[in-house]
Amino acid sequence: MELGKVKFYNKGKKFGFIAGNNGIDYFFHETGISTDVNIVDGDKVEFKTVEGDRGPKAIEISPID
Repeated sequence: MELGKVKFYNKGKKFGFIAGNNGIDYFFHETGISTDVNIVDGDKVEFKTVEGDRGPKAIEISPID
């Protein structure tokens, strides 16, 4: 699992970006957010990564304390 912070999330457009602790920005779609989880800009999260069609993509995103 990777760690990072939600950099930007547009709930209306259903996508956003996570700034990973490793310096890489990850795209995510709302389908990559774990079930029944609400995230907002600035939340610390953990996530898995996959290679998307435009670069690294975050999936299985969950908030952490």
